[in-house]
Amino acid sequence: MNIRLENKTVQTDQTVKTAVAVSMTSIIANAALSIFKLLAGFFANSSAMVSDGVHSASDVFSSIIVIIGVKLSAKSSDNDHPYGHERLECVAAIILAVILLITGIFIGYEAAVKIYSGNFDDFTEPGLLALAAAVISILVKEAMFWYTRHYAKKINSGAVMADAWHHRSDALSSVGALIGIIGARNGYPVFEPLASLVISGFIVKAAIEIFNDSIRKMTDTSCDAETEDAIRSFIAGQDGIVNIDLLRTRLFGNKIYADIEISIDGNKTLYESHAIAEKIHDAVEMQFPQIKHIMIHVNPADVAEK
Repeated sequence: MNIRLENKTVQTDQTVKTAVAVSMTSIIANAALSIFKLLAGFFANSSAMVSDGVHSASDVFSSIIVIIGVKLSAKSSDNDHPYGHERLECVAAIILAVILLITGIFIGYEAAVKIYSGNFDDFTEPGLLALAAAVISILVKEAMFWYTRHYAKKINSGAVMADAWHHRSDALSSVGALIGIIGARNGYPVFEPLASLVISGFIVKAAIEIFNDSIRKMTDTSCDAETEDAIRSFIAGQDGIVNIDLLRTRLFGNKIYADIEISIDGNKTLYESHAIAEKIHDAVEMQFPQIKHIMIHVNPADVAEK
């Protein structure tokens, strides 16, 4: 007997509103910060700060992608997508990962070329305004990282988490700019490209991790062992269960699909078995809201097995 019991609770309006609100905050903060850093870099003769301002401007585009991805992933099932649109959020996260990767490679390449050439003849000592801009940028972007990361975990959003790491990459970039500005003001202009080269490695590493996580969620990878053990233990504690014969899970975007085989006393009627399975479904759904769909197969157990 197969009992198909689907969790009708898809990504809630509140979750979407939270993701959009976080992304809008990022857009406003990045736009203001980008303008400030560009002006500071221009007036304080700091090419590092100008580059950092361009980096912040790219974050505005990233946050727009997050909003689009989250809204599309929250669309209800339709004839063409009977299982929903959750994977579109992974697509958004992959796009962000690619942007991060390109940004990191570009920063590293520019730094490497500068170091290799050793040409610092056109060096102009940056002003204090550039130094202040770097410090403000580090504080703001690090605060944005922790703020965005908090809500990304709360709503289990890969795209929002990718945006959080984009904030961290910008903070690291500003650290490099700060080190470079301090070094340049003390007569060591090579400090700037050296710091940028190290930071590019952190950015590339974050991009690869985000990309791998998104691919994992798009290729029907099973949940982590800890989650599966928690589901199994919870079901085992429900009334009417003789045994859990099978538990399989797969990730679908930020949601979980589960196939479960349970043994129930074979002497019970179809109605009784169905009632037990439905009760288990409701209990699991409430305990694990990230589970979107459950397929339960009921096997008759011999009374002697109890």
